[in-house]
Amino acid sequence: MNKIVALILILIIAPILGGIYGIAHDQLTYSISEEYYTKFKFIQFGLEHWGLGQNIGTATAPEIILNNPRFGTAIVGILGTWWVGLIIGIFLGLIGLIHRNGKEMFKATLKSIILTTGIAFLTGLIGLLYGKIFLVEDPPNWFLPDNLIERGNFILVGSMHNFSYLGGFIGLIFGIIFSVRQKRKYKNAKRQA
Repeated sequence: MNKIVALILILIIAPILGGIYGIAHDQLTYSISEEYYTKFKFIQFGLEHWGLGQNIGTATAPEIILNNPRFGTAIVGILGTWWVGLIIGIFLGLIGLIHRNGKEMFKATLKSIILTTGIAFLTGLIGLLYGKIFLVEDPPNWFLPDNLIERGNFILVGSMHNFSYLGGFIGLIFGIIFSVRQKRKYKNAKRQA
């Protein structure tokens, strides 16, 4: 495999992995706060216009109830993260060009993407904890719907989401470092062979 083919594969795989991450992440956070979706995310992504459900709230305090809320949550997860996966794939794919051949590039870059994703998830969990310790009792100046019932859980999920995006950036830095180190590892292994 040459490097161009490896780069194309990375640019196809990275947004798919980003979307899968979004689905898993949002299924977890939906379990913590359904209201984060029914009173915010489903509205933000306009899912009531997709014929998937309806607004049972008012114009000023909407609440979108979907026929299959887990499916709607998966759509939100994909739409909210595929592009992050693409950006990560672009950066890590271009950094991956430092490798000797397409096979090494693909292998190192895929591992870098998985590392980045893991760091994003762990950072999101830290965000959940941060929200529980600091934000629930002293809420930030965020959009909080007037008709919230479980306000604390809504804040927890918002904190986890925000930290997850930050984790994607932090993970990207570690992914770049990992890829560069893999280059050195491959180079040293070749010398010893």
